[in-house]
Amino acid sequence: MGMITSTTTITSMAEAVSLPLLAWLSPAFPVGAFAYSHGLEWAVEAGDVHDAATCRGWIEDLLAVGSGRNDAVLLAAAWRAATAGDAAGMRDVAELAAAMQPSAERRLETTAQGNAFITAVRGAWPTEAVEQLKSAWDGDVAYPVALGTAAAGHGCGLRATLEAFMLAFVSNIVSAVVRLGPIGQTDGQRILAALLPQMRDTAAFAEASTLDDLGAAAFRSDIASMRHETQYTRLFRS
Repeated sequence: MGMITSTTTITSMAEAVSLPLLAWLSPAFPVGAFAYSHGLEWAVEAGDVHDAATCRGWIEDLLAVGSGRNDAVLLAAAWRAATAGDAAGMRDVAELAAAMQPSAERRLETTAQGNAFITAVRGAWPTEAVEQLKSAWDGDVAYPVALGTAAAGHGCGLRATLEAFMLAFVSNIVSAVVRLGPIGQTDGQRILAALLPQMRDTAAFAEASTLDDLGAAAFRSDIASMRHETQYTRLFRS
């Protein structure tokens, strides 16, 4: 009986950590992620992304040397600052995350989702960490900073949060490309399955990172987000 009680307790603790992440990163959570393509709409229009192989390659670069990697580093920094109750650190990472976006649309994408996330969490999942962030920083909040802060406030582990965020990041991009037409649902799932090891690697890197590790070389993705601003026909906001 004692073993059953112990197992039940361990299972309950694991659920307490993972269920908020599943809720927050679900497509049903009201951040409007479906409205953004992260520049992929232009990449599809230009022919850079035209099948499963080119879609996978584009996302691999984002995880290895692009915005996916940087967002993971920012999330980790926000999580650590919130865990430590470091208001100055929370303000610094929030300001940096908003300032370092390479285009107007990329800034819109991360801050619109971040601000919506903060609003939803404050209304339904309140935590002192988010209130401390809002007291320390009154500007727009980038999405990874918002998620990292809330995760720390609710006791979600850093690695679990990073891996869940990487999966949501890639899933949203794949979903956008499916809706744009170059790949189908099955190809989309193949891409997600193939990229799981790299998502885990990016999460592991970010878990041990500092803000000094920020940096990117996915220039074509940055250019895509800029070109999308003047694209003639558009389905997505970025």
